[in-house]
Amino acid sequence: MKTLLIAIVSIALSVAAQFSLKAGMSGDGVRAALALPYTFRTLFDVLTDKYVFGGFLIYGLGAVVWLGVLSKWDVSKAYPLVGLGFVFTVAIGFLVGEQVTIPRVIGVVLICAGVFLVGKS
Repeated sequence: MKTLLIAIVSIALSVAAQFSLKAGMSGDGVRAALALPYTFRTLFDVLTDKYVFGGFLIYGLGAVVWLGVLSKWDVSKAYPLVGLGFVFTVAIGFLVGEQVTIPRVIGVVLICAGVFLVGKS
């Protein structure tokens, strides 16, 4: 049970990283930088945006946490749990006003069914 909790924390960190990266890439500073010809300065401006930088930090932390899962479980058991990230992402996306369509929800349900089957094996 402890390993499952560690896996969920890692997945939640990955989802948080996605939303942080999205916030950064949608921000005025990054959009302005991307509107100019691409140079090293463009890359610097994007990577130093607080949300982009924070997103990468959160991803890194999630990867370190994931190492705890891999130390206890087979990859074939652990990795399908990453599919739960789709559930978290769609739920949070809905809460923040993203368009969540019926086909998208059905796809997430199918992913959950697959994760359940793998978990039972």
